[in-house]
Amino acid sequence: MEKSLTATVLFSCTLLISLFMSSSAQTCKSYTFSGNQIYSTCTNLPQLSCSLHWNYYPSNMTADIAFRKTGASTSNWIAWALNPSGARMAGSQALVAYQHSNGSLYTYTTQVDQRGSIVPGSLSFEVPNITADYSGGDMTIFATLKLTSSLVSTNQVWQEGPLSGGSPGPHPTTGENGQSAGTLDFSSGTVTSTGVSSPKDRKRNVHGVLNAVSWGILMPVGILIARYLKVFKSVGPAWFYLHAICQTSGYAVGVAGWATGMKLGSDSPGITYKTHRNLGITIFALGTLQVLALLLRPKPDHKYRLYWNIYHHTIGYTTVILSIINIFEGFDALDREKNWKKAYIGVLIFLGSVAVVLEAVTWMIVIKRKKTASSDKHANGVNGYGSRVQQTA
Repeated sequence: MEKSLTATVLFSCTLLISLFMSSSAQTCKSYTFSGNQIYSTCTNLPQLSCSLHWNYYPSNMTADIAFRKTGASTSNWIAWALNPSGARMAGSQALVAYQHSNGSLYTYTTQVDQRGSIVPGSLSFEVPNITADYSGGDMTIFATLKLTSSLVSTNQVWQEGPLSGGSPGPHPTTGENGQSAGTLDFSSGTVTSTGVSSPKDRKRNVHGVLNAVSWGILMPVGILIARYLKVFKSVGPAWFYLHAICQTSGYAVGVAGWATGMKLGSDSPGITYKTHRNLGITIFALGTLQVLALLLRPKPDHKYRLYWNIYHHTIGYTTVILSIINIFEGFDALDREKNWKKAYIGVLIFLGSVAVVLEAVTWMIVIKRKKTASSDKHANGVNGYGSRVQQTA
């Protein structure tokens, strides 16, 4: 009877432990981020109630990560780091987040020195985006990492510690804090194209295509038309109408692309591509100013036309340059596995080649016209002098 009872108790304990382990193993996989951000791989870290979620893109060794601390205290800071030199925080490349007293979240990168200092600083690899979110007692660091080959499979370290005077203070070195290290292989979370896209992926694609076509193709073509076609007399005023059509169409499509981008941002709290977003807002503002300037366009012989031309050309070229830069910024967020970046580079090479050829042709035409005008002027001057000599005689 006693043996039977002991066996039953042992079996029950084993069953409960297995159920607990199974439940714990599923914690990160069952978690749903706000904005429906999806990560292909996650792992429950063994200490400090943390988990790491990530997508890895092998084509350019980029990873999107979410480091989540459950039961996070607003009086503590959290950090996650990579350290190829060892499983320790000293010498690591870290992402840090904590909440200010005013409720705002602060995130930054730092290279932890041997003394354990975690003051803000740049890393040996790029981190284009880093944000944080605190909700439901969980604090999460979201980031995009442009890894090097030595960091694809390496050591990871994570920590939490108290705030001191509103800034991160020293963390404990015993207990779970002294054991919060392990290894990480990003390639186990490799993401490849499956041919099936989510609604958010489709929105991203639409956003990327609209902006690439509008700001990245139609606007530059409109500038080429205005710069080169007006030199050809046979074209007449048609160059102006073609230029206006390209620019207004580009702006209209660009507004749609900008709106989809803002909608994507509002649907994805905690995921912010800061540089891409800020450039997009700037480009939209400049494009709007350019369109509004058309309403104030003075006549060709007006005394202010020169100043308007300087404004128009400066804003136009600035908008196109920033647009091209931002399109490349967006490719990393849009689709890392397709060759859209290469395709757009091909478009730019084609447009650049056309510009070089037209630049040479138009200069030849202008120089030839100047020579012709100079010859005519000289010929007319000689004939006039000869006539005056004959009349004097």
